[in-house]
Amino acid sequence: MKYARLTKEQLEELHPEFITFLATQSIDKKEWDEIKTNKPEVAEQEIDIFSDLIWDKAMTNVSFIDHFSANYIFLFKCEASLVYSYVINTSNESVNFLSSEGIQWLSENMFSDEVEIQRGKKDISNDRNGALFAIIKQGGIISKGELFNKFDRLLNQ
Repeated sequence: MKYARLTKEQLEELHPEFITFLATQSIDKKEWDEIKTNKPEVAEQEIDIFSDLIWDKAMTNVSFIDHFSANYIFLFKCEASLVYSYVINTSNESVNFLSSEGIQWLSENMFSDEVEIQRGKKDISNDRNGALFAIIKQGGIISKGELFNKFDRLLNQ
């Protein structure tokens, strides 16, 4: 398995797609019920294959990922073979970027000595989707890139 098995809730959301997937495997409802009962390991394999297909499609469509922690913000722009990043952190231990007050503090203190901003670029051409999935597994959230683009404009004027 390349990614992670979809949760029960995710599978329920994707029920129509899963039925179509099973149909492409020539498995109808009666046969699926039989597999689940008599060959649970085969049922799990089918769910794993479906999960990988869904995650792979989702990762292919990712353009931006944001990851927030108390003292760090990681912003990623994901292209075909490269991922660009901004890493923003503060030495001020009273600031929490997980709160609206922390984000407000950042906007007011962006260019102070308490804020460090690093840019990065990494080649992900070997396994783009796997690299992006790893970021998401660590807490990254797929975004529309508003924050990345704001930093990009601000720092590249």
